[in-house]
Amino acid sequence: MNLRKSFILASALGLLAVIGWEFYWRAQDRLPNIDDNKDLWAIQRSKLKNPSDDQVVFIGSSRILFDIQNDLWRKHTGTDPVMLAVQGSSPLPVLRDIVENTDFKGTMIVGVTSGLFFSTTFPEAPPWKRAQSKVEYFNDRTYAQRLNHQLSIPLQKNLAFIRAGEENWDTDVDLKTLLSHQRKGERAGPLPSPFNLFEEVSLDRNVQMLERATNDTAYANTIKVAWQDILKGDRPPPDKASTMAFFLEYATKFQEKGGQIILVRCPSNGWFKEIEAKAFARSEFWDSLVLQSKLPSYHYDDYPQFRNLNLPEWSHLSKEDADFFTTELISIFKNDGVLTNPKTK
Repeated sequence: MNLRKSFILASALGLLAVIGWEFYWRAQDRLPNIDDNKDLWAIQRSKLKNPSDDQVVFIGSSRILFDIQNDLWRKHTGTDPVMLAVQGSSPLPVLRDIVENTDFKGTMIVGVTSGLFFSTTFPEAPPWKRAQSKVEYFNDRTYAQRLNHQLSIPLQKNLAFIRAGEENWDTDVDLKTLLSHQRKGERAGPLPSPFNLFEEVSLDRNVQMLERATNDTAYANTIKVAWQDILKGDRPPPDKASTMAFFLEYATKFQEKGGQIILVRCPSNGWFKEIEAKAFARSEFWDSLVLQSKLPSYHYDDYPQFRNLNLPEWSHLSKEDADFFTTELISIFKNDGVLTNPKTK
């Protein structure tokens, strides 16, 4: 009987602690959010095990991930978007994986962010490794890992205090992240500028800009400062030769299978646009890619309707303007006849 009472008391105290912890983080404006992790990516990648004619695959980095809205893509094209873009990464490892390991031969839309696309082919470099790790996880994941992910989804949807991302956002509140931001004495040095969460994720990897990042200028400014901290100082020079050769090789192989590739340069503005213009001049990088690949290519700056969109932190569209960008881009594709699936005509 004493053991039973102890169990009940311990359970009640544990439940009260969990409720209290949840209410605490809710009071700090933390809300539940699905983590755009390797499991979510792997689920999208599994759609290509038996590809269908109505699938369109997106690869690239975070801009194509934020700026293309999956629900609008389905609505206006009748095709199923498979979102395989990876934040902060090169699209090249994913391109190779699709070409070598799938029978997919539909339309692949490649988001080109020059600083990442032309960065490297070195396997240990972060832009490459970040994408390649997703590919490897898809191939190696166990049934236990798949089950663990499925069981975690209801918790991620409903509890703020378990919010944890692979990118280690400063607004994540899991124990690992909280401990990583602890400082022990002055020798630890100052913390870098906080990199606050600015995305909301759906199970199909539809990513939207958080309303707070769009409506709260002070909050958006913290992200701008974080971008400047991350990108300041000397960085490895782009490896245009090897990245261009790699892309052209696998783009050709994909076309030989019967597939089609479309290149898209999503918007940027402000400080981000300035440093990109200096380090990755359009004539030297984007125009060279278009000329050598001879692929259908769409640069936002060629379309007046895309030049003054709202990018709260310089690099990704607000939800409202991502909706506009998606819908308008589909219209442009249709007018040019580059969406090959019959449902899109």
